[in-house]
Amino acid sequence: MSALTALPDLESLKGRLYSAVLSDVLDQLGFPNQAVKPFVRPLDDATMLCGFARTGLYMKRYHLPEGHNPYALEMDLIDSLKPGEIAVLACDGPTDRIAPWGELLTTASMVRGAAGCLTDGLVRDVRRIRELGFPLFHGGIGPLDTRGRAEMMAVDETVEVGGARVEPGDFIFGDADGVVIVPQRMAEEVVKLALAKIEAEDTTREELLAGASLRSVFERHGVL
Repeated sequence: MSALTALPDLESLKGRLYSAVLSDVLDQLGFPNQAVKPFVRPLDDATMLCGFARTGLYMKRYHLPEGHNPYALEMDLIDSLKPGEIAVLACDGPTDRIAPWGELLTTASMVRGAAGCLTDGLVRDVRRIRELGFPLFHGGIGPLDTRGRAEMMAVDETVEVGGARVEPGDFIFGDADGVVIVPQRMAEEVVKLALAKIEAEDTTREELLAGASLRSVFERHGVL
């Protein structure tokens, strides 16, 4: 599923990339709507998302038929996660009733090597999840179970999370500034350009620290 086979591994990218530079590169390439809306925040600002999307689409439910398992597709998605994949749960957030993620899904995902979870829905069991250090970006915190309130209705389909379109296999990067979705078909190009921009920013920073003016540094390197 990885579109970055010619580039460093995900752990290496986590130490080098950041969401703002990826957003800048996507702007430059004519893709200005790839950032998730800012109400989606990391549970812990120190954690980062870096991996590939596996999507699940939720809808509201107002009735639970007898004998029906409302967690069936949810369990299938989590049980099939592979290392480096991110569970992307689309709940049409912001919402006050759909809380698809908690400690047990976190534990199951960690065991499978998943790279995190992105949702515009609510999350719960947050104290335990913080202790586990699992990268989780969410649309709010609340205690409600999804049972009788919402249900995953489709997996591995195109979804929208926090206003951003996400397709299965898209490259996702999130940090304290927010989350950026990089379409799979252009992920390698975007990451290469972002790494080059980071080098230019490092040079700009060094010259600014040495006392150069912002205007003169921008004229030399075109980075701000």
